[in-house]
Amino acid sequence: AAGKRKRAALPLGKGKRARTSPSAAEAEAAPAGAPQEYSIPPPVCQGKWKNKERVLIFSSRGINFRTRHLMQDLRTLMPHSKADTKMDRKDQLFVINEVCEMKNCNKCIFFEAKKKQDLYMWLSNTPQGPSAKFLVQNVHTLAELKMTGNCLRGSRPLLSFDPIFDKEPHYALLKELFIQIFSTPQYHPKSQPFVDHVFTFTVTDERIWFRNYQIIEEDASLVEIGPRFVLNLIKIFQGSFGGPTLYENPHYQSPNTHRRLIRLSVAAKFREKQHVKEVQKEKKKESKLLVKEDPTEVVFETPAAEKPVEIQLVKPESKPIVKDKKKLRKIQRKKQKKLFRTEA
Repeated sequence: AAGKRKRAALPLGKGKRARTSPSAAEAEAAPAGAPQEYSIPPPVCQGKWKNKERVLIFSSRGINFRTRHLMQDLRTLMPHSKADTKMDRKDQLFVINEVCEMKNCNKCIFFEAKKKQDLYMWLSNTPQGPSAKFLVQNVHTLAELKMTGNCLRGSRPLLSFDPIFDKEPHYALLKELFIQIFSTPQYHPKSQPFVDHVFTFTVTDERIWFRNYQIIEEDASLVEIGPRFVLNLIKIFQGSFGGPTLYENPHYQSPNTHRRLIRLSVAAKFREKQHVKEVQKEKKKESKLLVKEDPTEVVFETPAAEKPVEIQLVKPESKPIVKDKKKLRKIQRKKQKKLFRTEA
């Protein structure tokens, strides 16, 4: 403030102007004793923010801690995102278009929780559309994975897509939707002018696998950062959060159907075990058939030699009962000595 007052006090035409870096001719012309003028470097982002994409990321009530952490991870990775309070379950989905309009957002990522165990993700271009609904599976957050990779906060990512995104029409539509939502606009005020990580979208097993990798400068190798999740496409709508259905996934199986099939398979195994036990009980209750004697069995029987019957006329000597083992050994030794003497 003091500097501004001093400049204002000078007469017109004699005020100092901020100079850029002096050229070589001016540097040579300046005398040796004159004070040097330092130039302020220009800002890193010299361009203008033209692509004003803003993404609203929020959820419905009833989400668990893992979904909340995943939502927070996406907000940190996307500097052009905005947050909002949770939406009530009773509200209709088309109300989100009004929320996006109030937040000045033209894209939306909405997490919808059902039964406190199923998670759905809506990607929408508000308010005209299109929009896509996914079932989110295998969610792993940044804090949960503890990967070795890391990236600068607010840096712009590269988007890598599977070749199948250019072959199928519905995947081509999803690719354009992913590009507009996940790519950070150039010269965004909150973004950094660096590209140090990659968002990969791979199609495997009729699902879209999302991964986030760090680009290492030394050898351009990739190290996973996180988060990671799998998107199972359900439907693509023409409008935003509704409208005519453009595509419906024939391979999609709802979580309720999947859990019902698991219960039926467990019940079928239990019924099979019970049926086996009942069959075994019935076999035991059945009357056993008596097999008639075979007369030819006696042919191969050989009578054993008869032993002569021995009758003892003398009572056997009773053995002395000795509790002490040492005394018993002494008695046995004395008997042996007597036998040797008689034989000699």
